[in-house]
Amino acid sequence: MIVPWGAGGGTDAVGRVFASLLQQELGVPVNVINRTGGSGVVGHSAIANAEPDGYTLGIMTIEIDMMHWQGLTDLTYEDFDILAIVNSDPGGIMVSADSPYQSAEELLAAIKAEPAGTFKGSGTGQGGIWHVGLAGWLLSEGQAPDQVTWVPSQGAAPGITDMVAGGVDLVPTSLAEGRAMIDAERVRPLATMSAERQAMFPDVPTLQEAVGSDWTLSVWRSVVAPDGLPDDVSAKLSAAIEKAYNSEDYQSFMKDRGFGVRWAAGEEATRIVAEDDVTFGEIMKKAGLAQ
Repeated sequence: MIVPWGAGGGTDAVGRVFASLLQQELGVPVNVINRTGGSGVVGHSAIANAEPDGYTLGIMTIEIDMMHWQGLTDLTYEDFDILAIVNSDPGGIMVSADSPYQSAEELLAAIKAEPAGTFKGSGTGQGGIWHVGLAGWLLSEGQAPDQVTWVPSQGAAPGITDMVAGGVDLVPTSLAEGRAMIDAERVRPLATMSAERQAMFPDVPTLQEAVGSDWTLSVWRSVVAPDGLPDDVSAKLSAAIEKAYNSEDYQSFMKDRGFGVRWAAGEEATRIVAEDDVTFGEIMKKAGLAQ
């Protein structure tokens, strides 16, 4: 099971719980390998370039709909057999506990008042989903998408660590990925990019409530294999993935950690990924992140 992002983040968590559950379902060891680098290109390439024999799977993230627009790779979702979407999480806005900003309104006012580049954000690679999420929010507020400088990272966990250490000012990743630091009172969540408040974080307002922004963004994670799986292998893996998804272990794991669950198999999952590819291409062109 190849995970294209660093240990400790949301993608790593989903990859590891699925590897464990698939190991039970398939009766063979399923080892997790973190292949980071290149804003997700290294890990996704490792999945796509493996033999399509069913022995290599991966967690494909929404960045697959962004990397090629930046010119980082020729890879697209069409280079994978998408077996299922198994998770979806809205973005959020977080600052460190010692930040002077107590609300999204205060943070936004400061971002608008200071020169471009004064504030720094992190949480994924350059042009990755959370970078686009931040750019989309800034555009919705009438700001330049680069008003906040983006500091690339290998995922949410290192981005949050950097923020707590004072390296960046905010992280716009999912609140679920920051939950441990939120619970430890080292990170302060200011808003969620969902249409409604999240059940796990009922006291955190939506961006609409906090600053009147209509910007929303949720990300999915999918279990995939290299393109070209034999039909019988695809059917066996798909059945095991669906059983793992519906298991009490997976549902409880995701709920306990504040991760959202979403199921879409095969053709439906591929349609969702294809539609997002077009949507994010348009946003990235507006934000100047596409070549």
